[in-house]
Amino acid sequence: MRLLPHSLLGQVMLALAAALLIAQAISATMLYRAATERREFALTSMASFQLLMGQRRDLREDRPRRGGRPRLARPQIGEQPFLRLPRRIRYSQASASPLLSGEARDPKREDAIAAQLERQGVEVAEIVAVDRALAADPLLRQLGEVAPRWAQRLREAPHELLVVGLRREGSESWQVARLAVPPPDRAIVRTLVLQTLLLFLVLVGLLYFVLRRITRPLHALADRTRRFGSAGAPEEPLAASGPDDVRRLIEAHNAMQARIGSMLDEKDVMLGAIGHDLKTPLAALRVRIESVEDAAARDKMAATIEDITRTLDEILSLARIGRSDTPPEMTELGALAASVVEEFEDMGRPVTLEVAGRIAAPVHLTWLKRGLRNLVTNALRYGGNAQVSVLREDGMAVLRVEDEGPGIPEARIAEMLEPFTRGEASRNRETGGAGLGLTLARAVAEQHGGTLVLANRPEGGLRAELRLPA
Repeated sequence: MRLLPHSLLGQVMLALAAALLIAQAISATMLYRAATERREFALTSMASFQLLMGQRRDLREDRPRRGGRPRLARPQIGEQPFLRLPRRIRYSQASASPLLSGEARDPKREDAIAAQLERQGVEVAEIVAVDRALAADPLLRQLGEVAPRWAQRLREAPHELLVVGLRREGSESWQVARLAVPPPDRAIVRTLVLQTLLLFLVLVGLLYFVLRRITRPLHALADRTRRFGSAGAPEEPLAASGPDDVRRLIEAHNAMQARIGSMLDEKDVMLGAIGHDLKTPLAALRVRIESVEDAAARDKMAATIEDITRTLDEILSLARIGRSDTPPEMTELGALAASVVEEFEDMGRPVTLEVAGRIAAPVHLTWLKRGLRNLVTNALRYGGNAQVSVLREDGMAVLRVEDEGPGIPEARIAEMLEPFTRGEASRNRETGGAGLGLTLARAVAEQHGGTLVLANRPEGGLRAELRLPA
């Protein structure tokens, strides 16, 4: 997926964030479940206690004190204050079940309260537990009617009412306990959010510092390796930094780069000497054949010498691609292709050009012209004509050359990119040449970080594309 980071730093940071969120989610679930269980145990215990102690207390009604403010007990469930109801509301007796029409019972609380009461020796014949709003309870409505301040307090309170009714074995009357239940405690959510933020700040900050110390030298090493692989130009050794493992890697890379650079320098010197040693006798031979009286034989000899000279030039060019010290220049590819097409038009060759907008890319101008020129020459040689197109496709700048020739068998397309491989068996320049044109074009594409793609056209002919980063 494109949304996922591709760098080591991004992937590790994403993995840490995901692991932290998963761990916090599990922790939050467990804490919330534990808090819910504690809350339920406290509620059922308080209801059982009120039912047990109800008959032992004095059942006279509480009268509101002057001022009418209800008394508040200390917080018992969560952070919300527990609203202490009058004693005659907290515990009462009734001749019928406290369950109102349309209310849904709470089987879990009923089972829990029944178990607690039975452990205390109470014989439970029937038990009812139900949640209801404060304003929906008949006794609380009566309280609000006789005590206006209680009515206002009950309207403002965020509590719900837990009503528990108990009928003992052998009794027809019901014992009823009422508890004003505060809303669930939200402090645990705030605690988890603050804890998560703190963990993110500490862990992510420390890990980012450590990873940057590792990835920064690795990024510099990757850039240096990419530049050296494409251009092969000598550079100063990369300064070793980061942890010891990364330092040793950079030092090993510097040693390898120095050794490869010296080998490339030796290769260039050797190729220069070979080119000089071969071209000098070829030039002398070209002069000597002028004394040959047979014109036909002389022309064949001159063509052979020219063939050898051009093949030697192509070999030397292929060997030197990527060893330029000059940086690439931002070039408008349509103009570059037009200059190459004009060369063939001046020679009267059937070459056309189509440019889809302005497309610029950093290129080595001389080498890219050479690669495109080879593709056009190849199209003219085998297809008789060439259609050159410059376009942008999938984020790449594409120099496309198409012809109407016989194409290449699918099984030989990869083989045709290798040196000295030709589609036509002879070495005649008129029908093929040395087999280095496509190899040189591929080397040019790779020098620019791109590729050379060959494919047969559905309507016949070959399509060759230089695909370069735009």
